[in-house]
Amino acid sequence: MSTPISHLSEISACSDAVAWVESTKCRSLESAWKKCDRGDGMLWYAAKKAGPVGDEKRKRLVLAACECARLALPVWEKRYPDDKRVRECIETAEKWARDEATLEALKVSRQNCYAAYASYAADAAYAPDASYAAYAANAAAYAYAAAHTATLKKCADIVRKHYPTLPT
Repeated sequence: MSTPISHLSEISACSDAVAWVESTKCRSLESAWKKCDRGDGMLWYAAKKAGPVGDEKRKRLVLAACECARLALPVWEKRYPDDKRVRECIETAEKWARDEATLEALKVSRQNCYAAYASYAADAAYAPDASYAAYAANAAAYAYAAAHTATLKKCADIVRKHYPTLPT
């Protein structure tokens, strides 16, 4: 069964997302998922479907968000070579997703690098607001400001690797 485009309005998708899906002439969200080139929006949608804080479904979301956030690491580490908080935050989020760290450890790591965008990958694990997951893709994209569109496309490919089909 296919998910109708109208579902986006039901889950409070932004008007840009709704307009993009409508412009693709896709008949379902599944077909739009295959065409999407905005990893941030895809992470947002996946987060909406990932269940409550602590749910096992959030672990796949966190891994996807971390992989997107890792795209920003070279820029961050070049600018701040002695600041390991971002890398540690991403690594702790990945450990949480693999059951190698507690949610409390993840919260502490996130607080340690709160000023860095990569902390939003950690937020995806326990924040009730789905937008935090999307921030991981945006962080990567803005780190490469000149290549914003290309980086969001890379994030879309990463999200599809973790979610080959539309999350339910």
